[in-house]
Amino acid sequence: MSSEPSSKSNFLVNSSDVRRSLCDSSCQVLLMVFKDVLTIDCEGKDIPEEIKAIIKRFQDVFPEELPHGLPPIRGIEHQIDLIPGAQLPNRPAYRVNPTEAKELEKQVGDLMKQGYVRESLSPCAVPVLLVPKKDGSWRMCVDCRAVNNITVKYRHPIPRLDDMLDELDGAIIFTKIDLKSGYHQVRMKEGDEWKTAFKTKQGLYEWLVMPFGLSNAPSTFMRLMNHILRPFINKFVVVYFDDILIYSRNLEDHLVHLEMVLATLREEKLYANFKKCVFGTNELVFLGFVVSEQGLRVDQEKIRAIEEWPTPTTVSQVRSFHGLASFYRRFVKDFSTVAAPLTAITKKNEEFTWGPNQEASFQELKKRLTQAPLLVLPNFEKTFEVECDASGIGIGAVLTQGGKPVAYFSEKLHGPTLNYPTYDKELYALVRAMETWQHYLLPREFVIHTDHETLKHLRGQTNLKKRHAKWLEFIEAFPYVIKYKKGKENVVADALSRRHVLITTMEARVLGFEGIKGVYQEDPEFGESYRDHGKGIHSRFYIQDGFLFRDKRLCIPAGSIRTLLMQESHGGGLTGHFGVTKTLEVLKEHFYWPKMKRMVEKFVGRCITCRTAKATPRPHGLYKPLPIPNAPWVDLSMDFLLGLPIQYRKDSIFVVVDRFSKMAHFIPCNKTSDATALANLFFREVVRLHGIPRSIVSDRDPKFLGHFWRTLWRKMGTKLLYSTACHPQTDGQTEVVNRTLGALIRTTVASNPGTWLELLPLMEFAYNQSVHSATKKSPFEVAYGFKPLTPASLLPLPPNELECQDGLAKAELIKKLHTEVRENLERRTEQYARKANQHRKAMIFKPGDWVWLHLRPERFPQRRKDKLSPRGDGPFQVIERINDNAYRLELPGTYNTSTSFNVSDLVPFDVGNDEGVLRSEPSQGGGDNETQPTGQHTDNDPDEGRDEGRDMDQPEATHETRSATKVPQILPGAVTRSRGAARNLRIKCNAFTEEFIRSHDPRPYGPIGPDHPDDHELVRTVFTITR
Repeated sequence: MSSEPSSKSNFLVNSSDVRRSLCDSSCQVLLMVFKDVLTIDCEGKDIPEEIKAIIKRFQDVFPEELPHGLPPIRGIEHQIDLIPGAQLPNRPAYRVNPTEAKELEKQVGDLMKQGYVRESLSPCAVPVLLVPKKDGSWRMCVDCRAVNNITVKYRHPIPRLDDMLDELDGAIIFTKIDLKSGYHQVRMKEGDEWKTAFKTKQGLYEWLVMPFGLSNAPSTFMRLMNHILRPFINKFVVVYFDDILIYSRNLEDHLVHLEMVLATLREEKLYANFKKCVFGTNELVFLGFVVSEQGLRVDQEKIRAIEEWPTPTTVSQVRSFHGLASFYRRFVKDFSTVAAPLTAITKKNEEFTWGPNQEASFQELKKRLTQAPLLVLPNFEKTFEVECDASGIGIGAVLTQGGKPVAYFSEKLHGPTLNYPTYDKELYALVRAMETWQHYLLPREFVIHTDHETLKHLRGQTNLKKRHAKWLEFIEAFPYVIKYKKGKENVVADALSRRHVLITTMEARVLGFEGIKGVYQEDPEFGESYRDHGKGIHSRFYIQDGFLFRDKRLCIPAGSIRTLLMQESHGGGLTGHFGVTKTLEVLKEHFYWPKMKRMVEKFVGRCITCRTAKATPRPHGLYKPLPIPNAPWVDLSMDFLLGLPIQYRKDSIFVVVDRFSKMAHFIPCNKTSDATALANLFFREVVRLHGIPRSIVSDRDPKFLGHFWRTLWRKMGTKLLYSTACHPQTDGQTEVVNRTLGALIRTTVASNPGTWLELLPLMEFAYNQSVHSATKKSPFEVAYGFKPLTPASLLPLPPNELECQDGLAKAELIKKLHTEVRENLERRTEQYARKANQHRKAMIFKPGDWVWLHLRPERFPQRRKDKLSPRGDGPFQVIERINDNAYRLELPGTYNTSTSFNVSDLVPFDVGNDEGVLRSEPSQGGGDNETQPTGQHTDNDPDEGRDEGRDMDQPEATHETRSATKVPQILPGAVTRSRGAARNLRIKCNAFTEEFIRSHDPRPYGPIGPDHPDDHELVRTVFTITR
């Protein structure tokens, strides 16, 4: 045996290391001692079985004690760079009693055995001290302050707590891994060990691993953890020093994520403390917060400490409580305002005085923290909403998503900000909230809720103070939308008065408010209230700065200023041409005058822009059902179902429906078939079985409008009825059958669409033998007087009543059946009419009336090319009343379409001859090109519901262009497309306007023209000549 001294080392080996050593040919002795510290006991924890299996495979990552020896070199070690020229510290050791001296000697000895420290000859030395732990043992701490003072500081970023928590949105399962003595798993850089030297009574020692207390230690450790876990961070891992949180959206993903992290820790020889780890749970405590699928909650251990906190008696105790409470300030609304009395006594050179305000603040903070709400985790795919608040001493805001709080913000006002007016405080609160949460609010659009009316018009303000300009420059960098909420609806807003801001804001719009001060006394509506304000029936009125107010709303005397205000509230740059209700709400918020609603209705109804850009809100006219037939197959309706796969040269279905029995025939055809082919089909498949019908209802397909088709049925004595163009609701019955047939085909052919033609007879039988909801009978039974035989009929069932009748009894039964069907149809039609007419009104036009036409995209495709195309045109004159629901209009030659229209597409054109609505005094202003007399206002597209058998008109005659009668005024519509005619109409309109002004104002007026540009501002308010 060799006489050379043997060496030994302690390390952990795995099976591959043993196999490699045994196969090596060199002479060596391998001594292995198995220590079952690697056996993990999972029974004491509630861990899913799948995760237990993973833990056992990686049990070497969870040793009971850290392995002896130095950690591996990972490329990141802790180094200490000293400031050049700095004097090295040499601090004396602290005095200790014999018990403490023995404890120090023991702990230093244990560290030397583990290989973490060694004896040193360093010129640099700092003392150590013992700090008691909660369990009564001692922790050795090195006082590194002297070394830290001469150390160059690193600035590696430490992750923000709220940023890490924001990443957990959507996760439902969590695992937390706590590294065991994390700092001691990082090596000191070779050559820098002497800078960590510390002294005890026994001697001088230096660290070989990174100790606690060094100023750059946190940066080094975070740099190492980020380097090792970089592939997983921001995907399913957040790491904060020695705490690793793994989060996943389901258990399957979590198993994969956990295995990847543990494999990385094994590879890097980083070890975790199994007792402090939490595996596969849906709720855990992470960095002082309870994290769960629902969001964030306050840790109950911390809440218990707050509840049991005694009343502070010193400034330091107040600071301790304030610091703990501030950790959870994101859960407390208006934290700064509530804590203001406590903050005040912690200031430097302030005498400690615990009074009623401090006690109230102390108890209120306790209450709010113990009742802290659940905060949802932010979802960056959803819209954020911000609500701001400003009180006398503080500002605050709440960030929400879907009505649930994400975070609270608050700040105590101090210095000049305490003297800001209300508007400035509100705006300042918004700026500070956006600064705090800009990482949430950029770059997606978010919503700002406010009850401060003037904040709605941030983008429209012109006269700005320097402070406002600076704030607005910052705010405009964000993609925001402001929504106004009334004070009673906004939980964040206060109830401060806004009338001063109102006047200054509206004066900036140059609407001439100063001129109304001298008009109140003589005004017929406000004169008495102005003189007797605050008394009796006028108690709701008061005067401020010469203006008359009623319940905080400015009173507007009669005159054109009312028109200007309506114009601003309806068609201003920030108001968007909304309807009567919303325009009225904007006005009522700040202004008052009698009969405001009636004026707004007339004003909005005459807005050319609304009439051109919007559709009708709902169809005019009452539901007009077709007459109910008396017998089967007397009155029919028909239509086509197109777009089917070609089979045997057939790609369409000719649908013919009996309006009495609801029986239908589905006849295959080709969409290119002409009227002759259709007539042959109709005679072969319908007339052959049921005879010549009395009437046929159809749409305006060119096949049905042709000379051959009309002549054929005129010879047969059949009346042809056509629906209004592009109004399929007229023939609602066939439309419903087509919809049912389409669903029947899809469900029958399933994945074999090429078989529809073969299965069509089966579908027709299935439809005709099923009970119809209107008649309560099957179409087959109503048409033939008996129910068809089906496979179920072959069963041994009792005989049917119809099958056992003699001829006379059966005839009586069929007659009774038809009577019952007719009663059912009448009852169903009455029910439908009552429901359809519930929100409608009759609209009757006479020949000569002027109407506004709704441009349906299916009828006017060239005029409705995109979403920004006008939705209306006119005015046009009614030349014929076909029935109550169908009219014929006189259209210009550029309209290549039928001249008959359903009443639902027509809106009455208001010629605007009402008197006493507009006056030129006392404050006369310019008019609006967008406010013309045009009839009733509409807000939305019509609800095109199914109106079965509605709005019939007769066969259309050849259209001849008729000369227009007197036009009330020139509008930006299509009265005529001739420039010469337009000039003539403009001359007539000028004469009409001049006559109108003379009849409504006693002052003399000269002719209207370029030589008198300022004489007739009222004319610009009432009329605008655009063509």
